[in-house]
Amino acid sequence: MISGNFLKFTGLLESAEEGGFVIKCVELPVATEGETKEEALANLKEAIEGYIEVRSELLGKSKTKSKRQLVEISVRKTSSPVLA
Repeated sequence: MISGNFLKFTGLLESAEEGGFVIKCVELPVATEGETKEEALANLKEAIEGYIEVRSELLGKSKTKSKRQLVEISVRKTSSPVLA
């Protein structure tokens, strides 16, 4: 999600079996870990920034113009127990 000059992403934070935390970005193929929640969040922010930087460089080197657009999609909430 874009808000002003910032991109917003969602992190899924889970306790790791061996201790510490694992955190995954819901919107991007990025995951990392940390000994504390704060460290895991900081590591995820750094990983997302790195992913976006590399992705931007790769897209910039593309010989064909991208015809992709960022679109927002709304989905009606159901009474499914999975989504509750």
